[in-house]
Amino acid sequence: MNQIALPLDWPVADNDEDFLVSSANKAAFDHFKRWSLWPVMATVLTGPRKSGRSLLGRIFVRKTGGRLFDNAEGHDEETLFHAWNEAQEKRRPLLLIADAAPPAWAATLPDLKSRLTATPHVKIEQPDDTLLGNLVLKKLSDRGVAAPPQLAEFLVPRIERSYVAVEQVVDVLDRAMLSHHRRITVPMARRALADAGMIRRARNRA
Repeated sequence: MNQIALPLDWPVADNDEDFLVSSANKAAFDHFKRWSLWPVMATVLTGPRKSGRSLLGRIFVRKTGGRLFDNAEGHDEETLFHAWNEAQEKRRPLLLIADAAPPAWAATLPDLKSRLTATPHVKIEQPDDTLLGNLVLKKLSDRGVAAPPQLAEFLVPRIERSYVAVEQVVDVLDRAMLSHHRRITVPMARRALADAGMIRRARNRA
């Protein structure tokens, strides 16, 4: 009889090697490496949920001694306004992570709105093929699940190109491995993802 696989809360990664760089996020990564040259000592970082934007933010403030507001649009606007001013006075970088940059992020406090307009914006894009496959393998590895390298080659053309899809695929494969008490193989992944309705036809690469 198969064991029921229980969902677990996995530790939040916070090391440099946990952030995988590709063309999808290199512009943001390079921007943060050059922070000492910023003319405005603040940046708005946007990107899809589960894209590693919070991880990148934590690594950045740990290395620079900067200040981070995650989900910044949900914070008190007066607090953000004073944090922005303090960042300029002390040359201490401020990172605001948000779902959207101005003007989509419509601050109501005029002083904050003007400062956000003057703040550089960098964005993490949806994953490219290389990042998509590497993320699946890394997240499985983080859970102690060994996967063959060819699994990424199989998955990339068949799953949705999004960070949320990566999390869902990893959850499905992790449960399949626990239920069957076996190592992950490509045939097992095919069956598990087909049963979960997550397999789609290969993308046209022409």
